[in-house]
Amino acid sequence: MRDLGRASVQIVHDLKNQLNGLKLYATFLRKRLEKAGRPADELETVAKLLAGLERSATDMNLLVRYGRPLTLRPAPRGDLAKILTAALGDEVKIKVGGNTFTGDFDPAALTEALRDITDGALHSRVHAGDAKGPLEISLSRDESGGAPQAMIEWASVRHAAAEDLFHSFAGSHGMRMALAAKIIRAHDGDATHEADKLRVSLPLSKDEK
Repeated sequence: MRDLGRASVQIVHDLKNQLNGLKLYATFLRKRLEKAGRPADELETVAKLLAGLERSATDMNLLVRYGRPLTLRPAPRGDLAKILTAALGDEVKIKVGGNTFTGDFDPAALTEALRDITDGALHSRVHAGDAKGPLEISLSRDESGGAPQAMIEWASVRHAAAEDLFHSFAGSHGMRMALAAKIIRAHDGDATHEADKLRVSLPLSKDEK
């Protein structure tokens, strides 16, 4: 299985390079059409072709990243509340319950993961045809198991299908969700999808509350 995984990553990597080559040819064609003053519908067709190739190349890159081992660069005593707020921006309201959320986190990787989980949650609501009301996000501290953990929850996440959003691999959002879960687990945390809730747990430092 390990050999198959390595072979799959190499195949996807080669396909990504071929897509990048097609993008170069399509870009050259677009410039030639623009220079020749071709009709707008022809230029629009090439623009759509380029956009499709760009999406496919991005998806291939996500698959390559998912198939390779993650290398984290954790910073000691990172503030998870600040990382979460910075990742989601001021437009998203986060309910914070607890005093401190300090731990050893890779801020860049975790920012990417938390942003992609939120985008995936929002996308699933739109896809399900039920995007009314704000997405509810909360951050709390849990010490019921002895070791302190941060719990991040995305509530009111409705999905048209029954599959786990962290394991669907459906489209760009599905692949980003899977990669986000891998980043969370690389931090010794966990990412789960139950009913209409997404939950992420991350270990915290033991010396602070």
